[in-house]
Amino acid sequence: MNEAVFWLAAAGCLLPQVSAGAALVLGIAVALAFGNPYAKQSKAASAKLLAWSVMALGAGMNLLAVARVGLQGFGYTIVGIAATLALGLLLARLLKVERHIGLLISVGTAICGGSAIAAAAAAIRAKSHQISVALATVFCLNAAALLIFPPLGRHFGLAERAFGLWSALAIHDTSSVVGSALQYGPQALEVAATVKLARALWIVPVTFALGLFWPHAEPAEGAAKAKKPWFILGFLAAAALVTFVPELKAAGAFVSSAGKRALVLTLFLIGSGLSRSAVKEVGWRPFAQGIVLWLLVGTGALSAILAGWVR
Repeated sequence: MNEAVFWLAAAGCLLPQVSAGAALVLGIAVALAFGNPYAKQSKAASAKLLAWSVMALGAGMNLLAVARVGLQGFGYTIVGIAATLALGLLLARLLKVERHIGLLISVGTAICGGSAIAAAAAAIRAKSHQISVALATVFCLNAAALLIFPPLGRHFGLAERAFGLWSALAIHDTSSVVGSALQYGPQALEVAATVKLARALWIVPVTFALGLFWPHAEPAEGAAKAKKPWFILGFLAAAALVTFVPELKAAGAFVSSAGKRALVLTLFLIGSGLSRSAVKEVGWRPFAQGIVLWLLVGTGALSAILAGWVR
């Protein structure tokens, strides 16, 4: 019974009528109501499918526009990451959150959610329970962001470009950033994907610095293995092909469309990874740190965009 429900729900996410937000909610509902009989397989598949989906989205974008957006965001990316890390560590200290968990939540909020947490966990030799708590916190906030950001963007009258920028700056994971922008419009999607992927490159210098300067103990059992964000190169390569080989533009549009539908399925798989035990494992202190930090980053980024300080 559980297997049949899972497969029917997953197949339904391939229908064009199913939005990214609906797919995430459906995944969460299936997981909490029936359980996920393929929990391990879903986790592995969602990571791979997300990477391929993001690369496929690149086939629908112009590389010159991507480069222009990435360069424009260089300055506020540095300021944003530094400020978020400082605020996150301060909140962790005030709330008495375990040191490693506080850092992982801060890094995940500052850069790109789960990918940054996994990379930072390897650099500081975090233990498995510390990684799980940080990931569960970010997961819950990602789910909320995917549902509330599009309505909030329309409420504040944000143009597509402004919304894409806000999503990239204020939502943790690439999947939820792209999923949120996908609901808002094509220009929002282009800006959000570009800014978020450029931001994800900061995983490398930040984790390198953590490995050098963050005090940590001996290698821990269950520590995460750092993952290289190779899909960023794939995204850029796909955008370069359709930009400099005009004959591939039609094929690129088809690939990009398929990538958007694969992303919706990815969000269902991500949602199906939530469990009652994961919700209980978060606890109130790390979750409080995560949500307060997220609210500060989100409102700060929105205020800067509305004031015209960030474009």
